[in-house]
Amino acid sequence: MYNPKSLKASEFISHEEILETLAYAEAHKNDLPLIDSIIEKAKLCKGLTHREASVLLVCEDDERLARIYQLAEDMKKQFYGNRIVMFAPLYLSNYCVNGCTYCPYHAKNKHIVRKKLTQEEVAREVIALQDMGHKRLAIEAGEDPINNPIEYILDCIKTIYSIQHKNGAIRRVNVNIAATTVENYRKLKDAGIGTYILFQETYHKDSYETLHPTGPKHNYAYHTEAMDRAMEGGIDDVGIGVLFGLELYKYEFAGLLMHAEHLEAVHGVGPHTISVPRIKHADDIDPNAFDNSISDEIFARLCALIRLAVPYTGMIISTRESQQVREKVLRLGVSQLSGGSRTSVGGYEEAERPTDTEQFDVSDQRTLDEVVHWLMDLGYIPSFCTACYREGRTGDRFMSLCKSGQIQNCCHPNALMTLKEYLMDYASEETRAIGEALIEAELANIPHENVRAICADHLDKIAQGIRDFRF
Repeated sequence: MYNPKSLKASEFISHEEILETLAYAEAHKNDLPLIDSIIEKAKLCKGLTHREASVLLVCEDDERLARIYQLAEDMKKQFYGNRIVMFAPLYLSNYCVNGCTYCPYHAKNKHIVRKKLTQEEVAREVIALQDMGHKRLAIEAGEDPINNPIEYILDCIKTIYSIQHKNGAIRRVNVNIAATTVENYRKLKDAGIGTYILFQETYHKDSYETLHPTGPKHNYAYHTEAMDRAMEGGIDDVGIGVLFGLELYKYEFAGLLMHAEHLEAVHGVGPHTISVPRIKHADDIDPNAFDNSISDEIFARLCALIRLAVPYTGMIISTRESQQVREKVLRLGVSQLSGGSRTSVGGYEEAERPTDTEQFDVSDQRTLDEVVHWLMDLGYIPSFCTACYREGRTGDRFMSLCKSGQIQNCCHPNALMTLKEYLMDYASEETRAIGEALIEAELANIPHENVRAICADHLDKIAQGIRDFRF
């Protein structure tokens, strides 16, 4: 029985409800009055149900699809303006006891080089990332209770926060590790993490168990219920996502939105972020072995509809995607972007990109400076802001500000100030020139006169060498 308030995975992600939803959507994909009413509801910026969004997903009317894309673009601007938050993944260890068939870290892969960073190596990686200009990291590690216990993850977080190098500092560490216990989530919370991220991979239980034949990750319910344990452990910002290409995208889309609805219904706080990765080539992994791949056009539609259905969420796209694809979906809802990423363990301090420990092939291999330059050319403000975490604006406090639109009174000036820091400390001469002009133009767009004046003063002080201002 479907029950979004249940704490049982089989009830808040109901297989029968998803099948009924897909059948309903297929039966109404040409019901233009219904589609129009759903689009009108979306305009209220209160979100859509998984069933309503699924109808829009299979809509075949070009005029309605154009309206959906335009509305997604408008909604993105309303909630997030023209800011794009920058981050980088940091791979700590590729030791893993699971048998995931789509990941090169799976336990049976005997020819991949296994590596685990020491704390000294973590420090060197952090310095390399700081020298690029990054302020926000997402740490990644395989599941291995011997090589990667929670104590190792906590030590790494402590090391990351301890490194002050020139003007560099990692101000926020997000964590993407395997499902764990309430006690361990409390430890992560106490360590000062930002968002806890865990991809579902697939919401189809039978497919999930087939794709994860061995290891603790095989337990579908334990994995799917992880966010509830994280919330119980005090982590109020969580990030969800599926790996598109493992199962039929219509099924995954409905399940993803049902998960968001569940978090909202039980905890009063939906997902802080939703990630949209697609399966890519990697060592020992051929994406062609999975026959549920999706086109760039379907991928763009999924991004647009996630924005309509969950308007407040941050949407993340990684360097799995090409520059061309990333540019398209930035307009339709994506608000966070990795730049200069390396998906190998210990890859940042190497002059040449290593590939022997990569989790997946990186499509967008540009440097962070090149990505920042590109974003500004497109009219976006690359933001290195971490202020909400550090000011306690997380969970329901962040969501209430975001849903009301008030968050922009903080975010816009914070984005400009952190961009100014990047320009002063790390940018190439050409990127700095473009950025200075962008900041000057965007400063005038801060609506509150007092905030605008304070921001201008802080920008002047940043130019004089003072760092870390925030609203």
